[in-house]
Amino acid sequence: MPPASALLLALLLGACNATDGDLGRPKPTIWSQIVLPQAGFVAAAGRGEAASYFRFTDDEQQLRDRAWRFIMPASPQSVFQSELSNLIHTRILPVPMQSGDRSDYFRGLTSGSFASQDSRYNRMAEDSNADRQLIGPFRANAMRVVTMDRVRMRTADASAEIAPEKRDPALARVIENEGLILWVCERLDFRIRSYRYALANLVVEMPSRDAIRAERSLMALEAEAGPLCKMPLNGTFYGEGGQGQGDGARRPAVYKG
Repeated sequence: MPPASALLLALLLGACNATDGDLGRPKPTIWSQIVLPQAGFVAAAGRGEAASYFRFTDDEQQLRDRAWRFIMPASPQSVFQSELSNLIHTRILPVPMQSGDRSDYFRGLTSGSFASQDSRYNRMAEDSNADRQLIGPFRANAMRVVTMDRVRMRTADASAEIAPEKRDPALARVIENEGLILWVCERLDFRIRSYRYALANLVVEMPSRDAIRAERSLMALEAEAGPLCKMPLNGTFYGEGGQGQGDGARRPAVYKG
């Protein structure tokens, strides 16, 4: 087996066997904190994506921790997709490899054992409520990061004390941060569409008055998600004259996890 293939296989096995910590993230180990991120850094740079070697600020690290909920698949039974998302999160694999099938959540919701159809509606309401409660803290965190990135770039452009070789990694970090926010918005929109698909199909297959509660929870989630995905960013991810968050055709978001 070629060395590159052996390394990739080791990375895949290591990611799949990692023990989950808080919020489903791998527990801090040499493997999860050093080996996988460094491999992802090399892989992302090889694909031509922005990649910065700078250390994370406290807010940048917290932003990544808070993003975890939205990046991981919502489906309660999606083990394979969870492991795939782990590899995408470390940038070993590109973001477009993440599932875009909105029926994933419905299949996971209906494949498990539940006492009644009401349990499925309750699970959906609980999932959408949990998402909604985490959006506000993520948005506040994102606003702090965006504000500091403006300061970062103004200083890099204006100060004679900044070495030229630090400007590129500074810009790369701003692009990574903005890409993360855009990625969360993409996955949050995907979650909402997945919940909508699941609710409609549940009502057809197993009508219940509990559908009203699930619908209200989903409407509250949609209302909370709107301000996050309309917040002003620095515009670095798409470059000068690039597209904003509300535009249609966009390349997938990427960032250093």
